Amino acid sequence: MRFSLFKKSGPKATDPVCHMKVDMEKPPGGSHEHEGQTYYFCGPGCKRAFEKEPQAYLSGEKKVDM
Repeated sequence: MRFSLFKKSGPKATDPVCHMKVDMEKPPGGSHEHEGQTYYFCGPGCKRAFEKEPQAYLSGEKKVDM
């Protein structure tokens, strides 16, 4: 019997705050819906920042460099 050492990850999304790739099935920072679109986050800090100023991150006015 063979077991994979590495789990295949699911589809990816880009965190709108730091632009890291995030597993949409299990995003470490959770998800948030804004104007009918779901966004996924690498961590709770990015999610909180987005919830405070979603338009600033979506427009590119704000970005966190990682």
